[in-house]
Amino acid sequence: MRQGHSTAARSAIAIFLLLAGANAEAHLESTGMGPVYDGALHFLTSPEDLVPALALALLAGLRGAEHGRRVLFTLPAAWLLGSLAGLATAATGTGLLGPALWLVLLGGLVVFDAKLSLGALTALAALMGLFHGYLNGSGMGLALPAVVAMAGLAASVFVVVALVAAAIVPLRAAWVRIAVRVGGSWIAASGLLMLGWSMRGS
Repeated sequence: MRQGHSTAARSAIAIFLLLAGANAEAHLESTGMGPVYDGALHFLTSPEDLVPALALALLAGLRGAEHGRRVLFTLPAAWLLGSLAGLATAATGTGLLGPALWLVLLGGLVVFDAKLSLGALTALAALMGLFHGYLNGSGMGLALPAVVAMAGLAASVFVVVALVAAAIVPLRAAWVRIAVRVGGSWIAASGLLMLGWSMRGS
């Protein structure tokens, strides 16, 4: 049992270090393959965006196929809308605080296997998508390449959520679902570490 706690602590610290080292950028790194791939790669290499999306996909998968489908379409759409709203604004950053709060919230909901209604989960997906999308889009400027990049990012969100939620939905064995909830505990613990770090720095 002690070894399990040690493994969970090490995993939480690893996720925290990944997130703490990730800075929000107003410009995407160029892949040389066009803005669609730039946007997709940005999401896949930004733990502060990727990990909360994974946590929401885990939660939706635990709730079942209908919840998974709703999050699958709501999260990318809200992410795209938020990013488009942010494109014409000045660069915005919340430091570690915003991502930390999302990690604690979503990780905690996975841990407790929260029985959220379809409407509540939809609202949660919409809020998260708008928040992260706005941060992704802010400061980039309302130009066609930036819009296309944000579309590529939203498509990447769609694919990740589809794969993760589809893998979780059919799980029925109690021990497997407990393993998913343990993963949620690592995410929440990482969020708490980030939260403490952000408060220490403020």
